[in-house]
Amino acid sequence: MEWSSRRSIFRMNGDKFRKFIKAPPRNYSMIVMFTALQPQRQCSVCRQANEEYQILANSWRYSSAFCNKLFFSMVDYDEGTDVFQQLNMNSAPTFMHFPPKGRPKRADTFDLQRIGFAAEQLAKWIADRTDVHIRVFRPPNYSGTIALALLVSLVGGLLYLRRNNLEFIYNKTGWAMVSLCIVFAMTSGQMWNHIRGPPYAHKNPHNGQVSYIHGSSQAQFVAESHIILVLNAAITMGMVLLNEAATSKGDVGKRRIICLVGLGLVVFFFSFLLSIFRSKYHGYPYSFLIK
Repeated sequence: MEWSSRRSIFRMNGDKFRKFIKAPPRNYSMIVMFTALQPQRQCSVCRQANEEYQILANSWRYSSAFCNKLFFSMVDYDEGTDVFQQLNMNSAPTFMHFPPKGRPKRADTFDLQRIGFAAEQLAKWIADRTDVHIRVFRPPNYSGTIALALLVSLVGGLLYLRRNNLEFIYNKTGWAMVSLCIVFAMTSGQMWNHIRGPPYAHKNPHNGQVSYIHGSSQAQFVAESHIILVLNAAITMGMVLLNEAATSKGDVGKRRIICLVGLGLVVFFFSFLLSIFRSKYHGYPYSFLIK
């Protein structure tokens, strides 16, 4: 294998893995992504992680600091099943660091479930394991700029069409709805998703079961944040109905129905929210010993 070629990632089967990674001696570190990219595997997380891995490997290969101290490679399950069996690996994607000397330690396996697979997080982990610092260069993405331009154009057009009647700007209900949408988005973990780049959900490769709620309190899926957003919105709606039933001066029977509906929304969806919390924080309800 020609290490000095311009390829940023070297694809390996079982023979190449044993020859260039497992067989000593080596004077270089190797980062390996174990994945399953074939369409029949239906691993959407693998494809997302592969995109970030490509960005990271290209950032290193085409940087001025590139040297033969570190290389990136990939082992696909359908091309290296024996490698997965040799390492007792039953999930993908997985990132591992193989040092020049000695066997990989526990810290040489990237904690993808807790940290996510963003290229910047992988670069930080590689710096901790190899002392090689990689500056990540992402290809230009103009989707945010285009979306902002469309939003500004839409708002500008609306203001122009309503230039003779701008009373809606002072509508408290409208601004309250906008504020609630922002609060729901932030409290459901959307910013965490933007920073960490977690997968939308997780599909178990053995039984095909899809998990939308992460089992750890240190991580979450994108679908999980959407579920929390809907639950928070439903609980808020219930509280609004309870307040409406208590403060309005309408028909008593109608107020009683509104009260029951609001109470049902709060009780049902808050119980659902609490069950999710309990599944992620396994020690809940907490108990304390007072001496």
